[in-house]
Amino acid sequence: MMSEKQDAIQLLNTAVIKSKEKRINASYEERLAKTCNSPVMNALLVAVDHLAEEEKMSKDQAAISIIETLRELDSIWNDYVLMEGIGKLKDLLKNNIQH
Repeated sequence: MMSEKQDAIQLLNTAVIKSKEKRINASYEERLAKTCNSPVMNALLVAVDHLAEEEKMSKDQAAISIIETLRELDSIWNDYVLMEGIGKLKDLLKNNIQH
């Protein structure tokens, strides 16, 4: 019985991975080149130089700090949007139960 459940879980995990594989854009080299040559990348390089100079740190440290800050902002907003969605679902469920 447990083996059947483990097989089913493995099957679902494999399906999740395979479904992601289909969505990966095989042109990552082209995308990387385009991104690295973009005006946004140039602005980020200027920001790295500016932060390194302002904070008296290495350019490596400045680049890491910028990336970590952007990731943290992204994480905060993902959490916010998720919590907002959960709140709306709770309200929707509460209203459906009351009717």
